Amino acid sequence: MGKEISIVVWAKVGCHYCSEVKQYLTEKGYKYETIDVTHYDERRDILEVKYGVRHVPVVEIGQGELYEGVTKVGIDHLEKVLEKFNNKISS
Repeated sequence: MGKEISIVVWAKVGCHYCSEVKQYLTEKGYKYETIDVTHYDERRDILEVKYGVRHVPVVEIGQGELYEGVTKVGIDHLEKVLEKFNNKISS
């Protein structure tokens, strides 16, 4: 179980791209946690400090002490980072 990937989706209500990311993860069988930033500017402040962005979706993917934030919109960016972590698990 220690090799499982942790995924956190920073999202807001009504965000089409956020819904697309969550649907993709669900279809691929990934478990994820959602942090809703809809009415929480302080959560957007966290994103700005960590990644230099205030927009969503931001997807954090990690394993153990290593993690990476996907801040670019588009499933292809998400897939590249997921593949990187999946390759670490299988090696």
